[in-house]
Amino acid sequence: MRFCRFDDNRLGVVRGDMVHDVTGVLEQLPPLSWPVPPGDHFFNHFDRLRPAMEAAADAAPGRPVSEVRLLSPVANPGKIIAAPVNYQLHLDESRADTQINFGTQVKTIHEYGVFLKANSSLIGPSQTVVADWADRRIDHEVELALVIGKRGFRIPLEDALDHVAGYMIGLDMTIRGTEDRSFRKSLDTFTVLGPHVVTSDELGDPGDLDFSIHVGSDLRQKSNTSLLVLGVAELIAYASKAYTLWPGDVILTGTPEGVAPVKPGDTMHAWIDRIGTMDVEVSG
Repeated sequence: MRFCRFDDNRLGVVRGDMVHDVTGVLEQLPPLSWPVPPGDHFFNHFDRLRPAMEAAADAAPGRPVSEVRLLSPVANPGKIIAAPVNYQLHLDESRADTQINFGTQVKTIHEYGVFLKANSSLIGPSQTVVADWADRRIDHEVELALVIGKRGFRIPLEDALDHVAGYMIGLDMTIRGTEDRSFRKSLDTFTVLGPHVVTSDELGDPGDLDFSIHVGSDLRQKSNTSLLVLGVAELIAYASKAYTLWPGDVILTGTPEGVAPVKPGDTMHAWIDRIGTMDVEVSG
């Protein structure tokens, strides 16, 4: 199953190149009262809503995905967790390029651990990445993203993938400098998720996915998730040693070599096998 959020917060089931509006299913969500419980309200109840979404999609007319404004499929993540230097060749280029490392010693993911990004940095592919720090280099980083579907703390490695609701394309934008990662990667518009969620049962093994990003016609990054230092299951188990993972939490799994600057007027074309493509514009 593939589903998206689009236009004015409509919920859609994606089949082929058509989106079927199933927003009415959201009326089955229980009412919220303050304080709001942890987790994204939709993903807290996704397993119960899924059959109704499938049935509603069967009855709803399709509309071309190209005609809708795609938002982030995850509306309210409790936290966005990201993995630094999780491909060996990106570690190598980060250590070699002073415009990336700024004279600091780049360590391994085993030494850094994971880091958190601000939820306010989150956008969808129909929105634009704002690169308005003219004196600073702003880079694209394409990566496999996942959304948690089941609560867990200190999750055993063998159970980790059972906690995934689905997968997306992620862009982990970053401004180069000496500040901590959580600052440089948390600027508004610096986390892009889309174009939809592909449920874990449909995607299958996340450990062998080709993916790439072009800026215009220029191929910048191309790799495969089999080259992750810490694979998807390992990242989930590792992150859950520190944080309780709640439905709707997002994990960005890391980017390969080839990170490079973008500027206003650029269009980024991101693709992941078995997920799809998304185009994201850059503005100033």
